[in-house]
Amino acid sequence: MTRLMILFALLWGTSAAALELTQTGAFTLNRPASLEYDPDFCGLWIANEGPEAVLTTLDGYELRRIRSDMGRIKAIALEGSALIVADGRGNFQRLTKDGAAIAPPFTISSSWADTEGMVVDADGSIITVEDDPEYLSWLAPNGQILRRINTLSLNPPLSEAQGIARDPRTGHLLIVDDLEGTNSLYEFDANGTLLSTAPLLEYGTDPEGIAIRPGSGQLFIAFDSGASVVSFDYTPTLPEGADPLPPGSDCAMF
Repeated sequence: MTRLMILFALLWGTSAAALELTQTGAFTLNRPASLEYDPDFCGLWIANEGPEAVLTTLDGYELRRIRSDMGRIKAIALEGSALIVADGRGNFQRLTKDGAAIAPPFTISSSWADTEGMVVDADGSIITVEDDPEYLSWLAPNGQILRRINTLSLNPPLSEAQGIARDPRTGHLLIVDDLEGTNSLYEFDANGTLLSTAPLLEYGTDPEGIAIRPGSGQLFIAFDSGASVVSFDYTPTLPEGADPLPPGSDCAMF
Protein backbone atom coordinates (compact mmCIF):
# COMPACT_ATOMS: atom_id res chain seq x y z
CA MET A 1 0.00 0.00 0.00
CA THR A 2 1.39 3.42 -0.96
CA ARG A 3 1.86 6.23 1.53
CA LEU A 4 -0.98 8.16 -0.15
CA MET A 5 -3.35 5.18 0.14
CA ILE A 6 -2.49 4.77 3.83
CA LEU A 7 -3.19 8.45 4.45
CA PHE A 8 -6.53 8.20 2.62
CA ALA A 9 -7.52 5.13 4.65
CA LEU A 10 -6.70 6.88 7.91
CA LEU A 11 -8.71 9.95 6.95
CA TRP A 12 -11.67 7.83 5.78
CA GLY A 13 -11.67 5.75 8.95
CA THR A 14 -11.75 8.78 11.26
CA SER A 15 -14.12 10.99 9.28
CA ALA A 16 -17.21 12.36 11.01
CA ALA A 17 -20.43 13.73 9.50
CA ALA A 18 -20.72 17.49 9.93
CA LEU A 19 -23.80 19.70 9.99
CA GLU A 20 -24.85 20.21 6.38
CA LEU A 21 -27.78 22.01 4.71
CA THR A 22 -28.98 21.82 1.09
CA GLN A 23 -31.92 24.01 0.13
CA THR A 24 -34.78 22.15 -1.58
CA GLY A 25 -37.66 24.63 -1.71
CA ALA A 26 -39.48 27.62 -0.19
CA PHE A 27 -42.91 29.18 0.19
CA THR A 28 -44.08 32.61 1.36
CA LEU A 29 -46.05 33.28 4.54
CA ASN A 30 -46.62 36.52 6.41
CA ARG A 31 -44.40 36.92 9.51
CA PRO A 32 -43.58 33.27 10.23
CA ALA A 33 -42.07 32.94 13.73
CA SER A 34 -42.21 29.60 15.55
CA LEU A 35 -42.47 26.31 13.60
CA GLU A 36 -43.31 22.73 14.58
CA TYR A 37 -43.57 19.68 12.30
CA ASP A 38 -46.67 17.50 12.85
CA PRO A 39 -46.47 13.92 11.48
CA ASP A 40 -50.22 13.45 11.96
CA PHE A 41 -50.86 15.96 9.18
CA CYS A 42 -47.49 15.91 7.41
CA GLY A 43 -47.60 19.65 7.96
CA LEU A 44 -46.21 22.62 9.86
CA TRP A 45 -47.72 24.47 12.79
CA ILE A 46 -46.73 28.13 12.46
CA ALA A 47 -47.05 30.92 15.02
CA ASN A 48 -46.64 34.50 13.82
CA GLU A 49 -46.97 36.40 17.12
CA GLY A 50 -50.63 37.15 16.43
CA PRO A 51 -53.71 35.74 18.20
CA GLU A 52 -53.78 32.63 15.98
CA ALA A 53 -51.49 29.82 14.87
CA VAL A 54 -51.95 28.10 11.52
CA LEU A 55 -51.38 24.55 10.30
CA THR A 56 -50.12 24.34 6.73
CA THR A 57 -48.97 21.66 4.34
CA LEU A 58 -45.24 21.49 3.67
CA ASP A 59 -45.71 23.76 0.67
CA GLY A 60 -47.75 26.38 2.52
CA TYR A 61 -51.40 25.45 1.89
CA GLU A 62 -53.43 26.35 4.99
CA LEU A 63 -55.28 23.50 6.70
CA ARG A 64 -56.64 25.10 9.89
CA ARG A 65 -56.30 27.94 12.40
CA ILE A 66 -56.41 27.83 16.19
CA ARG A 67 -56.56 30.36 19.04
CA SER A 68 -55.60 30.26 22.71
CA ASP A 69 -56.88 32.12 25.77
CA MET A 70 -53.78 34.33 25.61
CA GLY A 71 -53.44 37.56 23.67
CA ARG A 72 -50.93 36.14 21.21
CA ILE A 73 -49.15 32.94 20.23
CA LYS A 74 -45.41 33.50 19.92
CA ALA A 75 -44.18 29.88 20.17
CA ILE A 76 -45.79 26.52 19.47
CA ALA A 77 -44.77 22.88 19.99
CA LEU A 78 -46.22 19.38 19.98
CA GLU A 79 -46.79 17.74 23.36
CA GLY A 80 -47.80 14.15 22.70
CA SER A 81 -51.05 14.28 20.73
CA ALA A 82 -51.72 17.89 21.77
CA LEU A 83 -50.11 21.32 21.47
CA ILE A 84 -48.48 23.74 23.88
CA VAL A 85 -48.24 27.44 23.06
CA ALA A 86 -46.49 30.40 24.70
CA ASP A 87 -47.16 34.14 24.51
CA GLY A 88 -43.58 35.35 25.03
CA ARG A 89 -44.47 36.94 28.35
CA GLY A 90 -44.04 33.90 30.59
CA ASN A 91 -47.45 32.32 29.95
CA PHE A 92 -48.15 28.90 28.44
CA GLN A 93 -51.29 26.95 27.54
CA ARG A 94 -52.08 23.41 26.39
CA LEU A 95 -54.54 23.00 23.51
CA THR A 96 -55.97 20.21 21.40
CA LYS A 97 -55.09 20.28 17.71
CA ASP A 98 -58.60 21.64 17.14
CA GLY A 99 -57.74 24.63 19.34
CA ALA A 100 -59.78 23.65 22.41
CA ALA A 101 -58.22 24.55 25.76
CA ILE A 102 -57.08 21.51 27.73
CA ALA A 103 -56.41 23.65 30.82
CA PRO A 104 -56.13 27.36 31.69
CA PRO A 105 -52.83 29.13 30.96
CA PHE A 106 -49.97 28.67 33.45
CA THR A 107 -46.89 30.78 34.14
CA ILE A 108 -43.17 29.99 34.24
CA SER A 109 -41.78 29.97 37.79
CA SER A 110 -39.72 33.12 37.13
CA SER A 111 -43.02 34.86 36.19
CA TRP A 112 -41.43 36.25 33.01
CA ALA A 113 -39.82 34.71 29.95
CA ASP A 114 -39.49 36.20 26.49
CA THR A 115 -40.08 32.74 25.01
CA GLU A 116 -39.21 32.72 21.31
CA GLY A 117 -39.41 28.98 20.64
CA MET A 118 -39.83 25.66 22.44
CA VAL A 119 -39.86 21.89 22.10
CA VAL A 120 -41.09 19.17 24.44
CA ASP A 121 -38.43 16.57 25.27
CA ALA A 122 -38.98 12.82 25.54
CA ASP A 123 -39.15 13.04 29.36
CA GLY A 124 -41.90 15.68 29.23
CA SER A 125 -39.69 18.67 30.04
CA ILE A 126 -40.17 21.83 28.00
CA ILE A 127 -37.02 23.25 26.40
CA THR A 128 -37.27 26.92 25.53
CA VAL A 129 -35.13 29.64 23.99
CA GLU A 130 -35.53 33.07 25.51
CA ASP A 131 -34.46 36.53 24.44
CA ASP A 132 -33.75 39.41 26.84
CA PRO A 133 -32.32 37.85 28.97
CA GLU A 134 -30.75 35.22 26.73
CA TYR A 135 -31.38 31.68 28.00
CA LEU A 136 -31.70 28.10 26.86
CA SER A 137 -34.00 26.70 29.57
CA TRP A 138 -35.33 23.34 30.68
CA LEU A 139 -38.74 23.54 32.41
CA ALA A 140 -40.85 20.99 34.23
CA PRO A 141 -44.33 20.46 32.70
CA ASN A 142 -45.78 22.90 35.27
CA GLY A 143 -43.33 25.69 34.32
CA GLN A 144 -40.81 25.18 37.13
CA ILE A 145 -37.31 26.08 35.92
CA LEU A 146 -35.03 23.03 36.06
CA ARG A 147 -31.89 24.32 34.38
CA ARG A 148 -30.64 27.27 32.34
CA ILE A 149 -27.72 28.09 30.05
CA ASN A 150 -26.77 31.71 29.43
CA THR A 151 -26.38 31.63 25.66
CA LEU A 152 -24.23 34.77 25.66
CA SER A 153 -21.52 32.63 27.26
CA LEU A 154 -21.21 30.44 24.18
CA ASN A 155 -18.50 30.79 21.54
CA PRO A 156 -19.78 32.29 19.31
CA PRO A 157 -22.41 33.93 21.55
CA LEU A 158 -26.06 33.15 20.82
CA SER A 159 -27.51 36.59 21.42
CA GLU A 160 -30.86 36.52 19.59
CA ALA A 161 -32.12 32.93 19.79
CA GLN A 162 -35.51 32.57 18.13
CA GLY A 163 -36.64 29.09 17.08
CA ILE A 164 -35.67 25.67 18.44
CA ALA A 165 -36.16 22.11 17.18
CA ARG A 166 -35.11 18.72 18.51
CA ASP A 167 -34.00 15.83 16.32
CA PRO A 168 -35.39 12.67 17.98
CA ARG A 169 -32.82 10.51 16.17
CA THR A 170 -29.85 12.18 17.88
CA GLY A 171 -31.39 14.26 20.67
CA HIS A 172 -29.63 17.27 19.17
CA LEU A 173 -31.15 20.72 19.56
CA LEU A 174 -31.12 23.12 16.59
CA ILE A 175 -31.54 26.84 17.33
CA VAL A 176 -31.63 29.79 14.94
CA ASP A 177 -30.06 33.15 15.82
CA ASP A 178 -31.69 36.09 14.05
CA LEU A 179 -30.24 39.02 12.11
CA GLU A 180 -29.48 41.03 15.26
CA GLY A 181 -27.18 38.15 16.23
CA THR A 182 -25.24 35.99 13.78
CA ASN A 183 -28.03 35.01 11.32
CA SER A 184 -26.92 31.41 11.84
CA LEU A 185 -27.99 27.92 12.84
CA TYR A 186 -26.56 26.51 16.09
CA GLU A 187 -26.44 22.77 16.79
CA PHE A 188 -26.25 21.43 20.37
CA ASP A 189 -26.16 17.95 21.80
CA ALA A 190 -28.98 16.80 24.09
CA ASN A 191 -27.25 18.27 27.15
CA GLY A 192 -26.84 21.72 25.64
CA THR A 193 -23.18 21.49 24.55
CA LEU A 194 -22.55 23.48 21.37
CA LEU A 195 -21.45 21.20 18.51
CA SER A 196 -21.40 23.40 15.42
CA THR A 197 -22.81 26.46 13.67
CA ALA A 198 -23.80 27.15 10.07
CA PRO A 199 -24.39 30.57 8.45
CA LEU A 200 -27.82 31.10 6.89
CA LEU A 201 -27.32 34.37 5.02
CA GLU A 202 -27.29 32.72 1.59
CA TYR A 203 -30.80 31.35 2.25
CA GLY A 204 -32.44 34.33 3.93
CA THR A 205 -32.18 36.97 6.63
CA ASP A 206 -33.64 37.17 10.11
CA PRO A 207 -34.38 33.47 10.82
CA GLU A 208 -37.22 33.10 13.33
CA GLY A 209 -38.44 29.51 13.46
CA ILE A 210 -37.19 25.99 12.79
CA ALA A 211 -38.70 22.49 12.52
CA ILE A 212 -37.40 19.00 11.67
CA ARG A 213 -39.09 16.22 9.70
CA PRO A 214 -36.77 13.41 10.84
CA GLY A 215 -38.27 10.65 8.73
CA SER A 216 -37.05 12.33 5.55
CA GLY A 217 -34.11 14.28 6.96
CA GLN A 218 -35.82 17.58 6.18
CA LEU A 219 -35.36 20.87 7.97
CA PHE A 220 -37.61 23.94 7.72
CA ILE A 221 -36.48 27.46 8.67
CA ALA A 222 -38.74 30.52 8.75
CA PHE A 223 -37.21 33.85 7.72
CA ASP A 224 -38.90 37.07 8.77
CA SER A 225 -37.21 39.17 6.08
CA GLY A 226 -38.88 38.06 2.87
CA ALA A 227 -41.63 36.27 4.83
CA SER A 228 -40.59 32.79 3.70
CA VAL A 229 -40.30 29.23 4.98
CA VAL A 230 -37.32 27.48 3.37
CA SER A 231 -36.90 23.70 3.27
CA PHE A 232 -33.57 21.85 3.38
CA ASP A 233 -32.11 18.40 3.22
CA TYR A 234 -30.31 18.17 6.53
CA THR A 235 -27.40 16.15 7.87
CA PRO A 236 -26.62 16.50 11.61
CA THR A 237 -23.19 16.40 13.20
CA LEU A 238 -22.30 12.80 14.06
CA PRO A 239 -19.34 11.35 15.96
CA GLU A 240 -16.52 9.53 14.22
CA GLY A 241 -17.48 6.04 13.17
CA ALA A 242 -21.20 6.56 13.80
CA ASP A 243 -23.69 4.41 11.91
CA PRO A 244 -26.10 6.12 9.52
CA LEU A 245 -29.16 7.51 11.27
CA PRO A 246 -32.33 5.41 11.18
CA PRO A 247 -35.53 7.06 9.96
CA GLY A 248 -37.51 8.97 12.58
CA SER A 249 -41.23 9.63 12.93
CA ASP A 250 -42.88 10.76 9.72
CA CYS A 251 -46.27 11.32 8.15
CA ALA A 252 -48.83 9.19 9.96
CA MET A 253 -51.27 9.50 7.06
CA PHE A 254 -48.93 7.89 4.52
